[in-house]
Amino acid sequence: MSDSLSNSLNPGVQKREVFGWAMYDFANSGYVTVVMTAVFASYFVGGIAKSATWATLAWTIALSISYALVMITMPIIGQWGDVYAIKKKLLMWTTAACVITTAMLSWVQPGDIFLALFLVVLSNLFFSYGETLAAAFLPELAQPQAMGKVSGWGWSLGYVGGMLSLGVSLAYVLNAQKNSIPASQFVPATMLITAGLYGVASLFCFALLKERAVAKEVNEDIDKPALNLKALMLTFNKARKYKDFLQLLACIVAYQAGVAVAITLAGIYAEQVIGFEPQETMVLIFVLNIAAMVGAFGLGYLQDKMGHKSTLALTLVGWILTCILAALTTSKGVFWIAAAVAGFCMGSSQSSGRAMVGILVPADQSAEFFGLWSFAVRLASILGPLMYGLITFLTDGNQRIAIASTGLLFVVGLLLLLPLNLDRGQELRRQESNASH
Repeated sequence: MSDSLSNSLNPGVQKREVFGWAMYDFANSGYVTVVMTAVFASYFVGGIAKSATWATLAWTIALSISYALVMITMPIIGQWGDVYAIKKKLLMWTTAACVITTAMLSWVQPGDIFLALFLVVLSNLFFSYGETLAAAFLPELAQPQAMGKVSGWGWSLGYVGGMLSLGVSLAYVLNAQKNSIPASQFVPATMLITAGLYGVASLFCFALLKERAVAKEVNEDIDKPALNLKALMLTFNKARKYKDFLQLLACIVAYQAGVAVAITLAGIYAEQVIGFEPQETMVLIFVLNIAAMVGAFGLGYLQDKMGHKSTLALTLVGWILTCILAALTTSKGVFWIAAAVAGFCMGSSQSSGRAMVGILVPADQSAEFFGLWSFAVRLASILGPLMYGLITFLTDGNQRIAIASTGLLFVVGLLLLLPLNLDRGQELRRQESNASH
């Protein structure tokens, strides 16, 4: 691993910096695993909203609001990070905000619907900022031919962090249930556990990762980045010449919409449709994370050898099979298999997408263009769960139809992937980089 790592990094990048960068994936994954997937999502539907018919839709609407805010603001925040070379400072502030708002979820009690949704919107907003700013460091650290490998290291370590947060939370929940402590008391404690681990683990990143970018000279009256829709459109205009990058974003919107359903609604589906108990759901998500770690790490190496496009296509086929299994089965055993396949594909598809963006974005505009990646991922995170919630609502709670429909998103993603030409995209990136220097 040591030699492989040294040969994969850009000149001057130290191994400890990559470890620090990867530790941010380790730190923030607990938020996705515990809050979005295994614990708080199910608790909101079953405990806070008391299994009301509109509960799943309300949850997806709240997430959609937070993602819409990210879509509008993240490319401009990324531009600020590039222009003033403050990606690391922005990462620190957004991380602190996410840790605080995650801890504040411990205040929520049954019936506190609006407080729960408000805090979910805020915490998910700051989580999304942090995830994107951290991703923008990838092109600075890894060489293009090793982007998939390095991205896979980070994403696989992230699943270890997710499992740690979930494992500690699960141990606490099992002990609480053994002592007849209700969910209204043990769920808030898991929010504090998740926030605490997020905050502590992120310190490794802040201590080891360097801000390598150099601030640009700007005319404060003309070139100063602005937080408005006009600035967002200017970023999109810059990206228009990078046609393969935009093709990739379209593909990401489609398949990430399906991934977002798995992340935000897997726990709800397991309990409401398959009949899992809360502790079973947490173990299920734990196993899903193990499979995702293997997928991100193993296929991270494979995509650098077999090709990013082929590897992503393989995982999208796996996602389609997973949706079919989940929609048809009534057996917990078969659902366990579907969850394991989903986890393997989740780790690979997310890591592959990040790596492919990394090899296509302009080197001196990485945070700004990763902001467009965030735009695509968050648009997907609105479309997927919202589509699922609406189908569930319109079919009188039939989540089997909703999960089957999710499979179509991966089919669309596969079709959009076919015209993508990564070699052409990388050549354009090199030409533009040489022209700018």
